[in-house]
Amino acid sequence: MTKPLIAVLDYGIGNLRSAQKALERVGAESFLTADAAEVEAADGVVLPGVGAFGRVMEAIRETGVDAIAADAVARQVPFLGICVGMQALYESSEESPGVEGLGVLPGRIIELSDEVKRPQMQWNQLHSTAPSPLLAGLPQDAWVYFVHSFAPEMTDDVVATCNYGGDVVAAAQRGSVMATQFHPEKSGPVGIAIIANFVALCDGAT
Repeated sequence: MTKPLIAVLDYGIGNLRSAQKALERVGAESFLTADAAEVEAADGVVLPGVGAFGRVMEAIRETGVDAIAADAVARQVPFLGICVGMQALYESSEESPGVEGLGVLPGRIIELSDEVKRPQMQWNQLHSTAPSPLLAGLPQDAWVYFVHSFAPEMTDDVVATCNYGGDVVAAAQRGSVMATQFHPEKSGPVGIAIIANFVALCDGAT
């Protein structure tokens, strides 16, 4: 049986290997790449990210990953953004004024409330706000791991939130594009279940 082939976009920042290992753990064949031809052959695409929005976007553009990501989205290949990789999918961020995001998802990234400690670096519970195949089969109020000071603003694409000084966007989906502000690869069995859901979507897309 052929394993789904998933490209992890490599723009030189962050521990991209951790996402790759999690994909392989649930039965995918995964590889790090910034090569357009290799991504075109993949059944799914993952954009992880850590660090500052501006630096991530600079690296994404320097490596040509912006065009590669846009092409994958246009082809409606299952696409998953993780943490700052999620934030990069939006139009802009308060963290880096004047820096444009990929604009795949409408909206901007905003700073967490002044009333809570920043960053949110903890386990927190997901609250589903809309159906999403990425989160299918999860236990109610599942625990996942967050490390962030910024998050997307509320839009119609939000499918899950967490509570941290109010409702904070935890996951979003628009068509074939899915994104998590938390780190599924660091979220134990729940995170592995989410990654398995994504791999199943990639398998179904072949």
